[in-house]
Amino acid sequence: MHRRPRLTLTAALVGLAVALSGCSRAVKVVPLEGADEDPVCAQVAAFWPDTVGGQPSRITAADSRTVAAWGDPAIVARCGATPPGPTTDQCLDIEGVDWIAVPIDDGVRFTTYGRDPAIQVLVPQEYATEALVMPAFTAAADVVPQTLGSCT
Repeated sequence: MHRRPRLTLTAALVGLAVALSGCSRAVKVVPLEGADEDPVCAQVAAFWPDTVGGQPSRITAADSRTVAAWGDPAIVARCGATPPGPTTDQCLDIEGVDWIAVPIDDGVRFTTYGRDPAIQVLVPQEYATEALVMPAFTAAADVVPQTLGSCT
C-alpha cells in the first residue's frame, strides 16, 4: 500500500527532472530595459520570424516576447534598444531596413538605424553572411517607422 505513493512520487520527481533539464537548453537572453512595457516592441514580437537563415526558433529563458532566438549557436533578437546616433560604423540597407553592423568577439551585432525603439540582432560568427540571416527580420523592423534618418 505504501509502494504506490512512492512510485507516484518517483514518477513526479523524474518528470520534474526532465522538465528542468529541458530548461537548460533554453537560450539565456536578457530583455532590454523597458522593452516589456513598450507597445511597439509587443507589435514587433508578433513579427519575429519562424526561421532565420534556415535555423528553427528556440525557447528563451526570459519570460518576454521582446526577445527571440534561432539555431545553435543562437541568433538572438531583442526589441527595445536605444536607437544609435550618427556613427562611422558600417551601415547596411538590407531589404529597405538600415542596420548598423558592429563586430563583437563572437560575431556581429546588428542594430536598426533610424527607428525608435531599435531592434538588436546578435549573429554568431558561425553564420557566414548577413545576407542569409538579416532579411528574416525585415517584417519585424518594418513595424517601427524609420523617422530618425537613414544610412547615407
